[in-house]
Amino acid sequence: MKIFPAIDIKDKKCVRLVKGDFDNKTEYDTSPFEQAGKYKDHGFKNLHIVDLDGALTGETVNLDIIQDIVGKFDLKVEIGGGIRNLESIQKYTDVGVEKVILGSAAIKDKIFLKEACKRFPNKIALGLDAKDGLLSVSGWKENSNQLTLDYLKEVNDYGVSRLIFTDINRDGMKQSPNFEETSKVADTSNCPVIISGGVSSINDIKKAKSLKNIEGIIVGKAIYDGDIKLAELVKEDA
Repeated sequence: MKIFPAIDIKDKKCVRLVKGDFDNKTEYDTSPFEQAGKYKDHGFKNLHIVDLDGALTGETVNLDIIQDIVGKFDLKVEIGGGIRNLESIQKYTDVGVEKVILGSAAIKDKIFLKEACKRFPNKIALGLDAKDGLLSVSGWKENSNQLTLDYLKEVNDYGVSRLIFTDINRDGMKQSPNFEETSKVADTSNCPVIISGGVSSINDIKKAKSLKNIEGIIVGKAIYDGDIKLAELVKEDA
């Protein structure tokens, strides 16, 4: 089970949002680079980064920060946030990012997802963010009216190398992930799944290990708020 400590970047700072709401955010004193160093020092190997500036603009706003983190700390980084074209994917892979997460752009345009998987084999992760079983897009402001499992079945053979499933209702709430819905997604998916949203304790990590086709779990707010100690969390990382 891979543990992905999370870094969300906004205005060059580490932030956490509640349910993706930019008006409901907490800023932290530590910089993204310092936070990545802290994770590396504790022995983590993977990192989940969301460029919230990128999510808002559709540009690779914080590419320099990502490049510094990958170059200095030798962490396996997955990056998401407003990646809408092949050029952006290329920029991230050029600086050594392990996986590029496609979300809204892939849901709105399946051909783009297919082309990205073909052009960048084993580099594309698909981010599926759902609310009440329906996929959300555009920074979670818009409902796609597509059922998560229906969409997944349509794109299952495209060659996505990893799937990140987030239950928006749980994100930033520390109420435990939606294991039931995640299990349905993992049962359907041709590629391994990462659990995201709502991790509140080490018990959530232990429960995730019992599920099939789960590659890892993302932990964010519970780390920043001190609910989960890094020394305890890294013991679950394998």
